[in-house]
Amino acid sequence: MVGLPYDCLANPLGAVRLTFEKAVASGSDPATFDGKDWGATDLFSQFLFDDGGLSKVPFLNPSTMSWVQPNTLVRFRGMIQDMLGNEFYVGAYKEGETWRTNKFADFSQFPMATGSSPDMRVWERRLLYCVPVPGQNSWIEPSSGALLNPRAISSSPQREKRQRDKDLAMNDVNMQVTDEEVQDSTSNKKMREDGIASGSSNSGSTPTEGVGSATSVLPNFDTTSFPCFVKIYDSPESDLKLNDVFEFIGVFTFDPEFPVDKNGNNDLESSFYDDTLVQIPPSKVPRLHCLVHRKLTAQDFIPGPPTFELKSQLVKGIREALVGHLTTVLGNDGVAANFMLLHLLSKVHARVDSIAVGKLSLNLTCFTKETRSIFGHRLNLALQNLLPFTHYVPLTVDYLNKVSLAPRKDYQTNRLVSGILQLAEGSHLTIDETQLQAGTLNSTGVDNARVLKSLLELQKVEYDFTYYKMDMPADAQLLVLSEGKSNILPADLVLPFRPLSVDAAQDVETEVLQSWRWYLATMRSLSHSIGQEMQKVVEDDLVAARQADRSLSSQDFSRLLTMGRLISLSFGETSLTLEHWQMAKELERLRKERL
Repeated sequence: MVGLPYDCLANPLGAVRLTFEKAVASGSDPATFDGKDWGATDLFSQFLFDDGGLSKVPFLNPSTMSWVQPNTLVRFRGMIQDMLGNEFYVGAYKEGETWRTNKFADFSQFPMATGSSPDMRVWERRLLYCVPVPGQNSWIEPSSGALLNPRAISSSPQREKRQRDKDLAMNDVNMQVTDEEVQDSTSNKKMREDGIASGSSNSGSTPTEGVGSATSVLPNFDTTSFPCFVKIYDSPESDLKLNDVFEFIGVFTFDPEFPVDKNGNNDLESSFYDDTLVQIPPSKVPRLHCLVHRKLTAQDFIPGPPTFELKSQLVKGIREALVGHLTTVLGNDGVAANFMLLHLLSKVHARVDSIAVGKLSLNLTCFTKETRSIFGHRLNLALQNLLPFTHYVPLTVDYLNKVSLAPRKDYQTNRLVSGILQLAEGSHLTIDETQLQAGTLNSTGVDNARVLKSLLELQKVEYDFTYYKMDMPADAQLLVLSEGKSNILPADLVLPFRPLSVDAAQDVETEVLQSWRWYLATMRSLSHSIGQEMQKVVEDDLVAARQADRSLSSQDFSRLLTMGRLISLSFGETSLTLEHWQMAKELERLRKERL
């Protein structure tokens, strides 16, 4: 059987161009390919998901930048921090009588100084500025074999022979593609002079060969935030939204200089490049031309295969162990541990008018400087080990007066300047109010306090676009630690914290931690309903409670119902049972005893 005449991993642009040539040869008009795929993405989807190629694709991050090859297939996981609009590019052009394509490549190989041409098709692509998910904890860093540097693997003679055979085959493939391409066009010449391989460069000789560190590839890039420009093709705008978390798989490109004609002779080509791209050169932000993308949830960040099944006894066992761990972390305060579990399982599952249904913010009170230094620190470490994305905010007057919590639009750079509260769905935010002293808030501090309160109460963050402000929906779990009940952040649940002892924190085995992470992500994602019989029970109980205490509000009833729902989910149940409803009422009784 003859193998494929291209390598999707090492030479994705070769695969793209061969599928294009095949489509044109079959009689398709290149003019009809605008905004459409001619079979290239189907080919890559088959390679990645049907043929098991996904595990071979390296992640693009600071640790792989030292060896990842330009113009090869990479994966990038990140949050969409800014949407930069659309960019025009020459998608197809004619060389002689043969149509060629520039799709999924950075720059045009078609000289455009003469203006538009009937032998040229101008297409559009979307530009996204993506960053690693804010608050991402170290345990979710990709650890698959795709991260291994292929040059660091010791080779046997047999492996070396196989690699030589593969390199020869790749040379043949590249000759198939490059011999027919525009070898002497202005942009190609410029790229060769700069020492950068062209779109279908030989995988055996690339500019990163022998590179010892990431900074020598991208000398100015920020290793702490590691942003990436992602170029999106043929995808509806509704598929990708601000703050969504995605895995993008596509062609990594690297060019040290933006090849816009400095003499201004190439007005058409110069006009195609977004001002933002010129301001942020590829030497600072890598580019990825996306072939396949998929939205990620918290479950996608749990390392290793899903070895656990949703069986009742297994879920109960994991739940019991996790509550025990949280009880130890919280100084043997079992009530606080049970409320903490419900808080960690909460999420916004619906919005009715301005109400975010399903959220359950928690305010643990009665913290002193001593208990905060012990239990606050312990709790913060425990949350970092359990949840994919966590943030810790030490709330002081000085902090509120200086920090930028909400994102704002900078019209000079045409960029959205991120704020601390630009978060991915499912992020956890611990706000430490124990350090808050009396003081005066300036206008920034007042705005920040209002934005925090809106996030806690409505699960919305106000984005500042200078001429107007826009509320963006959020889904963040908020935990407030304070001495007394927080005046700035009125949480759904207020619980006085009562530690009984300071037991030594015990190390938890990795396998156990992984089971807890799986449990929290999976139970949180389950759907839930209330049967007709239980609806009648709940209604009767709420009527009786209102008759006994006229001060109870609809918010109190909504919170109790949310607690019942979360207790059911904590046992892996997707519908409310009488037992779990009774447990919710008992937990609420214990909480009120402490107030």
